[in-house]
Amino acid sequence: MKNTLFKLGAVAAASFAFATPAFAQEAAADAVGGGTAYILNTLLFLIGGFLVMWMAAGFAMLEAGLVRTKNVSTQCLKNIGLYSIAGLMFWVIGYNIAYPGFAEDSLGLFGMNGTVYSMQGVGDADLDTGYSVASDWFFQMVFCATTASIVSGTLAERIKIVPFFIFVTVLTAVIYPVVVSWEWGGGYLDSVWGFSDFAGSTLVHSTGGWAALVGAIILGPRLGRYAADGRVNVFPGSNIPLATLGTFILWLGWFGFNGASQLAMGTVGDVSDVSKIFVNTNMAACAGVVVAIIATQLRYGKADVTMALNGALAGLVAITAEPLAPTVGQSIVIGGIGGILPVVVVPLLDKLKIDDVVGAIPVHLCAGIFGTLVVAWAGDATFVGQLVGVLLTMVWVSVASGILWFILKATVGLRPSEEVELAGLDLAEIGVEAYPGLANQA
Repeated sequence: MKNTLFKLGAVAAASFAFATPAFAQEAAADAVGGGTAYILNTLLFLIGGFLVMWMAAGFAMLEAGLVRTKNVSTQCLKNIGLYSIAGLMFWVIGYNIAYPGFAEDSLGLFGMNGTVYSMQGVGDADLDTGYSVASDWFFQMVFCATTASIVSGTLAERIKIVPFFIFVTVLTAVIYPVVVSWEWGGGYLDSVWGFSDFAGSTLVHSTGGWAALVGAIILGPRLGRYAADGRVNVFPGSNIPLATLGTFILWLGWFGFNGASQLAMGTVGDVSDVSKIFVNTNMAACAGVVVAIIATQLRYGKADVTMALNGALAGLVAITAEPLAPTVGQSIVIGGIGGILPVVVVPLLDKLKIDDVVGAIPVHLCAGIFGTLVVAWAGDATFVGQLVGVLLTMVWVSVASGILWFILKATVGLRPSEEVELAGLDLAEIGVEAYPGLANQA
């Protein structure tokens, strides 16, 4: 993702340097000058960045709406806390690992820029970069926070705040940045396998999904979720309208997630591509919702609102690996297949007694894998290269997360006592009582 702008700048510079006057005049109608391009590219990063930042609100609302009332305040604290931790850790070390500047003879598996990352001075601007350094960092940082949000929803209602925040610290400082370096940082997957992940189906969503899956297995299900006779007890969410609003906010933020990953807005072609990305992103989400509604109607004889919400998100995750190259029809197919994944995977997880409170594993992990692999059909990549990217990410994130989860379990502990969990984490963790009349929710 990051190298695109440098290539774009080099091509533009060469074109203007050697063009004939007539060609230069024609090109000038299609592209803006260096200073204007710098402004537009920076603006794209900033607008995309604050849209992705707004997704943090979407995750908070979605999770708060899907957990029980006695855990709502804790879930809100986790979301604002993880976003803040991600910002600090990505500045301290994460960005330098994600974009280390690999040497030509390096395999590109791990590197780190040894310099302290700093923004440009007041009023300074380096037109050669094609964009503001600060805007680039901000745009990259909010992606990092998104990865941590995925873990939060899966492990809701039965993990203590302290171990969760410690995990987020390591995830955003090291685990996620290493995966980013392999592709967007020009590392192993990019240079050796030609792996392609336009906006992060694997780098962001599957990374969060693997960390969440391993955590859910080690942590175990919520008390009373799975009965001894095999029944799965349903724990209704506290506020479905809030969860629905959270989904719409995430949908809105995704236009920044995918659209701004074009990384340039200095030519008419770039602007047209951003527009196409918006359409493909939107249509994939629409297809995901419709397919999820139809699938639940056929399977259960009634539609399910939470499946519809997750259908939208799964469609969005699936199109994220390549939102530009597909036709609208292809985008609808990709989003539709993504939308059916929660309907199929959630019952499978319940059979395995893997408790995923908000459905983040089918949405972010499974749809992320599917969206990455389908680039071989709808984009410019090989199936083998995409598969290698999926598998390498699985191994690194699962092993690193597993080690960290086990260390936390053996030291500070992951779960509260049964008494605390049954009463709700809000009271024990942050001293907030459930709303009157709702304190006895199971």
